[in-house]
Amino acid sequence: MTYVIAEPCVDVLDKACIDECPVDCIYEGERMLYIHPDECVDCGACEPVCPVEAIYYEDDVPDNWSDYTKANVDFFDTLGSPGGASKVGKTSHDPAFIKALAPQGE
Repeated sequence: MTYVIAEPCVDVLDKACIDECPVDCIYEGERMLYIHPDECVDCGACEPVCPVEAIYYEDDVPDNWSDYTKANVDFFDTLGSPGGASKVGKTSHDPAFIKALAPQGE
């Protein structure tokens, strides 16, 4: 199991979670952040610091945002497991589902 970042993060990219993550497993796409399902150690440090409450334990993602669980996995289908987000930096690997979303917060 792992944590998942959902819709409230789209186009916000606050990054407080990145600062809190002890294993550097939160990666930045063009429109949102993603938690690597294999690198996450389930510590939960990211969840309480998210100002938009976008982070959920995998089993607790609200039904209306269930597509974000798959989007978090799909993001890494292309990227793989580089062993740390700081090595990679911002990428343009957002899944098609995320790319197709209307701009958020406008």
